[in-house]
Amino acid sequence: MTTILGISGSLRRASFNTGLLRAAKEVAPEGTEIVIGSIADVPLYNGDVEAADGIPAAVETLKRQLSEADGLLIVTPEYNNGMPGVLKNTIDWLSRKDGLALFAGKPVAVIGASPGNFGTVLAQEHWLQVLRTLKTKHWTEGRLMVSGAGKLFDADGNLTDDRTRQKLTDFMAGFAASLG
Repeated sequence: MTTILGISGSLRRASFNTGLLRAAKEVAPEGTEIVIGSIADVPLYNGDVEAADGIPAAVETLKRQLSEADGLLIVTPEYNNGMPGVLKNTIDWLSRKDGLALFAGKPVAVIGASPGNFGTVLAQEHWLQVLRTLKTKHWTEGRLMVSGAGKLFDADGNLTDDRTRQKLTDFMAGFAASLG
């Protein structure tokens, strides 16, 4: 069984990106499991807090999930032409202490959805700097940037567009195959 840890960079209840991650789980190819990690309880990084209290429980859970995963799927919104702070903060926490070793050589794919016309192209580009620094194995065989998301998801953040679902299915099949 191939395991992929999926993390959405949005905290919003009806998030397009969290919906895209749920859809990715639904369309994952046979023999592939997507574990959906949560960033909801990850506090803002503070070195003083880390020194006094250690790594927060929510971060330890994600670290365990990442260590058990064959790959990482980052589902990123794009805020002000860049990556979302809450997701970057989570990655910063995950890379602390022994966490950097969890990323080295880990296959990572990045996708995202946005109501704008350009999908999440700039956020995905910003992630490249971070992924290089973490020494991940960025999967570049496919690219998925969902634009006009307001027309493709319902009010609860569920993907309703068949064309986008097929693109996601193809993307996930490619990423999963690269892990096997």
